Amino acid sequence: MSATKKLAVLGAALALVATSGSAALAQKKYDTGASDTEIKIGNIMPYSGPASAYGVIGRTEAAYFKKVNDAGGINGRKINFISYDDAYSPPKAVEQARKLVESDEVLLIFNSLGTPSNSAIQKYMNSKKVPQLFVATGATKWNDPKDFPWTMGWQPNYQSETQIYAKYILKNMPNAKIAVLYQNDDYGKDYLKGLKDGLGQKAASMIVAEESFETSQPTIDSNIVKLKASNADVFIDIATPKFAAQAIKKVAEIGWKPIHFLNNVSASVGSVIKPAGFENAQDIISAAYLKDASDKQWDNDPGMKEFYAFMAKDFPEGDKLDGGTVVGFGVAQTLVQVLKQCGDNLTRENIMKQAASLKDFRTEVLLPGVKINTAANDFAPISQLQLMKFKGEKWELFGEVISADVGG
Repeated sequence: MSATKKLAVLGAALALVATSGSAALAQKKYDTGASDTEIKIGNIMPYSGPASAYGVIGRTEAAYFKKVNDAGGINGRKINFISYDDAYSPPKAVEQARKLVESDEVLLIFNSLGTPSNSAIQKYMNSKKVPQLFVATGATKWNDPKDFPWTMGWQPNYQSETQIYAKYILKNMPNAKIAVLYQNDDYGKDYLKGLKDGLGQKAASMIVAEESFETSQPTIDSNIVKLKASNADVFIDIATPKFAAQAIKKVAEIGWKPIHFLNNVSASVGSVIKPAGFENAQDIISAAYLKDASDKQWDNDPGMKEFYAFMAKDFPEGDKLDGGTVVGFGVAQTLVQVLKQCGDNLTRENIMKQAASLKDFRTEVLLPGVKINTAANDFAPISQLQLMKFKGEKWELFGEVISADVGG
């Protein structure tokens, strides 16, 4: 081979190496918070304050991501999970969100908890174009891709849930007199709106009493006494765990015997029902989208076996009867799926694109028949629920899985 020919071959080989090199470089795209070795994820939880019972969700997620990292991470990258306490205080949530985005430089904020806290940071997150992904609140407004393209919910929304209760009441107790207890913030009002929309024209005549309470109150005993005085035979209990447990106890204590509906966010056996006393919680009605770890029917279920194994090995200090551990496990699995779908394109834009492209995805802690579906115009991943009644020491599911989509 002549020297010229050799040079030509060498040149072609070098050109080939250069192109394949640039192709490899072109395939990897990162925004702040992502690199070849790491994905930085921010989180805000009420580890203290009136909603501290939910702190277990953040602790479960931290344990789950550690398990993922121990197994090699996601596409070779380790998750760096940075979680701060906001004590369920909106101004504190704003402070923590700024710290995560501007100082810690996270790629996204994931599953931050609470309607008031997420409402306080929503405009900031969207102006910064940082994903506020799978927020831990069922407010209906998270499903608004047009105005807030960087914010997405995860759990079924509150209005859908109370509309399901309203349908059940209209069908089975058309002459019911309803008393409502609700937390005086966006979360409580969202649930209340769903109930009123679901009852339709009958709302005005059926709801005979409404009592709101502040999270700063030490107790809601006086609110319950007032509601009993209305002679209502149906009680709608819209409260976070601490106050839900108080309500269950007080209703029993004063001998009021309404049909008691309890919002899903306080249906945890471990953090609400057990402290309130199993004997006081009999026949309470709620709705579920996740399997209940206290229910023996799931003992041989492959998905729940995986959950029990995770609790035993990776999060032994956690209480598997606490519904928050199942939530943390399920939502962490959903994020892992989104990050896997992102491949080497870890831009904030692609994260939202992949989060909005989930088709019939199932984390195995979801009830049979419940699937996660999203689209560019649908930021409500889970919109199915099944009614359940508390019997003995566990919830018993009844009826069909019901779909209830309510837009933002």
